[in-house]
Amino acid sequence: MDIDPDDVFRDDEEDPENNFYLQKEATKEFAVYLVDASPKMFSTTAPGEDQNDETHFHIAISCIAQSLKTQIISRSYDEVAVCFFNTREKKNLQDLNGVFVFNVAEREHLDRPTARLLKEFDQIEESFMKEIGSQYGIVSGSRENSLYNAIWVAQALLRKGSAKTADKRILLFTNEDDPFGCLTGAAKADMTRTTLQRAKDAQDLGISIELLPLSCSKGEFNVSRFYADLIGLEGDDIAQFMPLAGQRLEDMKDQLRKRMFTKRIIKRITFSIANGLSIELNTYALIRPTVPGSITWLDSVTNLPLKIERSFICEDTGALIQGPPERFHPYKNDNIKFSMDELSEIKRISSGQLRLLGFKPLSCLKDYHNLRPSTFVYPSDKEVVGSTRIFIALHRSMMKLKRFAVAFYGSLSHPQLVALVAQDEIINAGGQVEPPGMHMIYLPYSDDIRDPEEFDLDTTGVVPRANDDQIKKAAALMKRIDLKGFSVCQFSNPSLQKHYAVLQALALEEDEIPETIDETLPDEEGLARPGVVRAVEEFKLSVYGDNYDEESDVLGDGKAHQASRKRKAVTENDAKESANYDWADLAEKGQLKDLTVEKLKYYLTAHNLPVSGKKEALISRILTHMGK
Repeated sequence: MDIDPDDVFRDDEEDPENNFYLQKEATKEFAVYLVDASPKMFSTTAPGEDQNDETHFHIAISCIAQSLKTQIISRSYDEVAVCFFNTREKKNLQDLNGVFVFNVAEREHLDRPTARLLKEFDQIEESFMKEIGSQYGIVSGSRENSLYNAIWVAQALLRKGSAKTADKRILLFTNEDDPFGCLTGAAKADMTRTTLQRAKDAQDLGISIELLPLSCSKGEFNVSRFYADLIGLEGDDIAQFMPLAGQRLEDMKDQLRKRMFTKRIIKRITFSIANGLSIELNTYALIRPTVPGSITWLDSVTNLPLKIERSFICEDTGALIQGPPERFHPYKNDNIKFSMDELSEIKRISSGQLRLLGFKPLSCLKDYHNLRPSTFVYPSDKEVVGSTRIFIALHRSMMKLKRFAVAFYGSLSHPQLVALVAQDEIINAGGQVEPPGMHMIYLPYSDDIRDPEEFDLDTTGVVPRANDDQIKKAAALMKRIDLKGFSVCQFSNPSLQKHYAVLQALALEEDEIPETIDETLPDEEGLARPGVVRAVEEFKLSVYGDNYDEESDVLGDGKAHQASRKRKAVTENDAKESANYDWADLAEKGQLKDLTVEKLKYYLTAHNLPVSGKKEALISRILTHMGK
């Protein structure tokens, strides 16, 4: 068969060398939620969002439930377990008193969260006292130590996987800052020592223990009494711990439905600086486009995923080709055959390393000199000892001289010019905001640059200008509509939010779709303020004058009107064609896949939805809009 020359040299979007399309993180995360279920967690309350008091137990359950829902969307391959301690009943593989591992059927104790787990966990408060029960697990005159038992059970659950390939965490929810406060003398000292040793044993195995404290009834949670030693806090870290922990708890209570990509290592690369001098760098993707997951086709009878197979049929005989097909490219009167190894070698251009070419002043790097989001790089001494020192020397020199490094990097088949721009560390009262390191910016080749046209001349050849009054009025308008404290982190994608809300409602069999907030809509109330309205009117008056009629304003030349009329005609035609189909019935029967792309676009155009993307994306967009 013929080979498309463009296809031979085209990069596959799923190329493992391409960091931008690498979706699965380099490591998994195993987490055990450890919840104190003592009577104090049920008797102590705090104001909720609706100003009604909520028990600390309810707050902990709400945080975990929201975190599990978010995890299904964002990190579906990570695994979790939920464990209660200070309970009346016991349920754990070690058969230890006062510890209850919550789970559902057909699921391991440490496993991916499922819809059934979420549904039953949401209702656990209603049946907790009857089926599990609450009691103090550490009392005077008894050798029982429920906190020790809980850490032991959590450690056993986290035996799964290697610490080198998985992040292992224990998240501890409690409002008791001194679990051994009811004890005295040797008994208290002995239990404290054994519990701290148990925690240290877990940490030595690569398990991190994180405390999520809830304010106690007599005042603020005093982490110094016991838990500072358990989680390893010293000095200034103790004073900063409570504000940071409180903020984290609030974040868990109000997590967005979004794909959350933690800053994990995407790839390790070698940075060749000169002959015989190389260092090792870790790369991180700080910005990554988030899209709805791809559709999985299921068998209508078994409900199992369908397996896609591709077969080749001989054009001349119609027979099924059994062996691998040969590839060739016509050249003059001959067919030049290629093996897969030869094709791979043809596509191989780069060694895959990052090679330094030289340095240039930062003023040479323009804002638009980037082809995609940058990659953050940071040194590692794991394979090449001394990498960090060399990196720091380069980093500080680049910061001091205000220069960036030009290097050659890319996948084996798609090498690119990149700029390494040093970033200094940013610290505020709460700790580190931005780490020191370098951003690898992907630069365009000369072939990729498009020269802009001149847009400043009108049909009369006169250059339009703005007078001082118009500039002054525009500045006044900008000050009135200033977005104070703006950050791109404040805005979530409304299309994805609705998509995830629909998935959640279907998976959990909820009667109503959870409400989503479109944060991209203009602030109508703010824009209606008298000062803003007055600034807008004054700006319009300075530009158009007193006789401006917005309704009769000419928007452009005849070509613009013609294009507008054409688009309107296409929209009206697609709306008529869309009316000929029972879209709800097609979606219900799973027959949307039988329609052509052109017919699917009838629905999208008629409802003012984007029409870009492949067929699966169009079907997903239609189903999301219909609430299916």
